Formats: sequence, structure tokens, C-alpha cells
Amino acid sequence: MKMNYLAVICVVTLLSVGCTKEANSNQPNVQTAPLTNPSATSVAQTLTQSGTFQRGEHPTQGTVRLVTENGKRYLEFDQAFKTDNGPDLFVILYRSEKPPINGIKEKDYVSIGRLQKISGTQRYAIPASVNPAEFGSVAIWCRQFNATFGFAPFSS
Repeated sequence: MKMNYLAVICVVTLLSVGCTKEANSNQPNVQTAPLTNPSATSVAQTLTQSGTFQRGEHPTQGTVRLVTENGKRYLEFDQAFKTDNGPDLFVILYRSEKPPINGIKEKDYVSIGRLQKISGTQRYAIPASVNPAEFGSVAIWCRQFNATFGFAPFSS
């Protein structure tokens, strides 16, 4: 008896789910906009410079943007950013538009931080003591071998 009761419940459940899916499939595809919080403040972001990565010692692609947000400056790599994996990789600002492939001198760059990942979107805060106007490019640099994997000259 219990088995018959369980079988009936299973059949009813399957029919209910099937009918519900069937009914919903005839509904128009309506997309709703996400709800916004009226008390949330909008973040003002200003693009000041950008550049497209070029090959150095290794293939490197994508774009970088120098943005200012709420008085702080950031380097933002886009989703298309990609470089090879390597040891000891850093993001640096280099004084000229084209850093040398090998043999960067300490006086010619400032390190922004370790490379977070070898592909995809990422963001790096620029220290307040660094003036980006003094630099012509962003580079992916291997500190261990003093090699430039790739670089992006800035254009306004």
C-alpha cells in the first residue's frame, strides 16, 4: 500500500513539474534590470591614458588604462590581457614609451606590484608618491632575469 501511495505521489510530482515547465516555456522572455539602491553613491571614474600591449621577450596582448577614481589612480588591464607565465613577474611604469627587452635600469622605472595573473582583467593601485605623467609606458617585467615580457606605450 505504501509503495502504491509513493508511486502516485511521484507521478503527480512529475506531471506537475512537466506542466509547469511547459506553461513557463510559452511565456515571453522578459529581462528585468537589476534593482539599484537609491542611497548608493555613484563612483566617478576618469580615463587619463591608455595603451595597447606589445610583444617584448614574450607575446603580450590586451590594453591598459590609467584611471582616476575618487582621487586615487589605478592601472586597469582589460579582459583581453594575456602574457606568458614566468618567474618573478611585476607590473612597472617605465620612463620612456619603449623599455629595453633586457637590462632595465633601476632609475628608469617604478614597480607597481607583482603581476596578479597572466590573463584577464586586473587592477593595480598607483602609489600617491608616483606621478604617472613622468612615465611613457606600462611593462610586464621579469625581475629575476631583468627581461621585459611586454609593454604598452601610453597614448592620451
